[in-house]
Amino acid sequence: MDQKPTTRKGPGFCSLRYGLALIMHFSNFTMITQRVSLSIAIIAMVNSTHQHGPSNASTQGPLTDTLTNPSRSTRELNTRASVYQWSPETQGIIFSSISYGIILTLIPSGYLAGIFGAKQMLGAGLLISSLLTLFTPLAADVGVILVIVIRTVQGMAQGMAWTGQFTIWAKWAPPLERSKLTSIAGSGAAFGSFFILCVGGLISQALGWPFIFYIFGSIGCVCCLLWFTVIYDDPMHHPCISAREKEHIVSSLAQQPSSPRRSVPVKAMVRCLPLWAIFTGFFSHFWLCTIILTYLPTYISTVLHVNIRESGVLSSLPFIAASSCTILGGQLADFLLSRKLLSLIAVRKLFSSLGLLLPSLCAVALPFVASSYTTTIALLILIPGTSNLCDSGFIINTLDVAPRYASFLMGISRGFGLIAGIISSTATGFLISQDSESGWRNVFFLSAAVNMFGLVFYLTFGRAEIQDWAKERTLTRL
Repeated sequence: MDQKPTTRKGPGFCSLRYGLALIMHFSNFTMITQRVSLSIAIIAMVNSTHQHGPSNASTQGPLTDTLTNPSRSTRELNTRASVYQWSPETQGIIFSSISYGIILTLIPSGYLAGIFGAKQMLGAGLLISSLLTLFTPLAADVGVILVIVIRTVQGMAQGMAWTGQFTIWAKWAPPLERSKLTSIAGSGAAFGSFFILCVGGLISQALGWPFIFYIFGSIGCVCCLLWFTVIYDDPMHHPCISAREKEHIVSSLAQQPSSPRRSVPVKAMVRCLPLWAIFTGFFSHFWLCTIILTYLPTYISTVLHVNIRESGVLSSLPFIAASSCTILGGQLADFLLSRKLLSLIAVRKLFSSLGLLLPSLCAVALPFVASSYTTTIALLILIPGTSNLCDSGFIINTLDVAPRYASFLMGISRGFGLIAGIISSTATGFLISQDSESGWRNVFFLSAAVNMFGLVFYLTFGRAEIQDWAKERTLTRL
């Protein structure tokens, strides 16, 4: 049976915990813009219509990366900066390096955040990522190897920052508000993707591509100042929190204590089917989302024959849908819980079902409506939008089943998602290279099958109560 948290109301939107959600929204906004900045700028950095600048093309073997052209709308922008001789293979290595950096730190950073404090881990990760963003134009002049190293370290820093968030929510988010608070914070990534797609090309055209890095790196440094000044690891030590809000948070989390130092019960985790249900959900969710977000410009240009350069706003619309659905889904989930209309596990499975089933239906329908421009665009917008309903499902389920290890487990979950993205991107490139029409159909059918597997597994084994191995052990001394 699900544990019933206290229903006593604390301060609402004008409270520190919602302020924390907004600051974390800004942090996620900043990190995603820094990550996508190179995807926008590289179109101008290798623009062959300009006089060639420093030539530092890689001589390494090919490593094709399917994330190299997400922003074709800026392909022919005029810039006033250096141009480099980077082959497509070299660009692939550069783009993939940040994903490998994130994978390297997801698990250890989640564990360390639970020991040393998420405030320091997240703040340090954001600061390192911001400084490396500022340094990227200079690194490009030095050589491509340095750019690859910087992107890898930047990925490690962002991995630290991303997983550290869930350690903070384990101490700040009352159970009935978790969906709402995490959705507000998480929507910053979707909004940041939309924003950088809209303005990145304009900045490159007006000021030159280096200013993409200077502007968003500087924004990150400002965000760091705000983070280290306002944020605390837990409400007990915050000097500005009201007594009413502190009492509300502490009492609502009374049944979910945590200790600052602990060993990780790895064997128990490996045998825990509810955890595997979460991991499988992450894998399925990221599989389709990565394909849509990576190949959206390619699909529109090859299937609908639309020039993405002249439709930049069109390619950013899915991110607005994703951000909106994330926030609305969180509000609805907490409404259902606060009114006791559904149990916690029912809410988690409901939103997981919507977030995996609806995108699958849209994906399967895409090959059959390719002749209709309006319908195709609508489906492409709905896929990432409805997918983000999972943010109120299995995405935050680790806070329910193991709040003491939430950050560590979120690192593992994110790793499953990143692996799914790498595999799905590679598989998509292979399938569409054989035959475009049948290739896209196979891509969407395969994605739907992966989603359905994840959904069935989660519905079968998903749970919302704290697992025995995740409970605090109280020692009784005689």
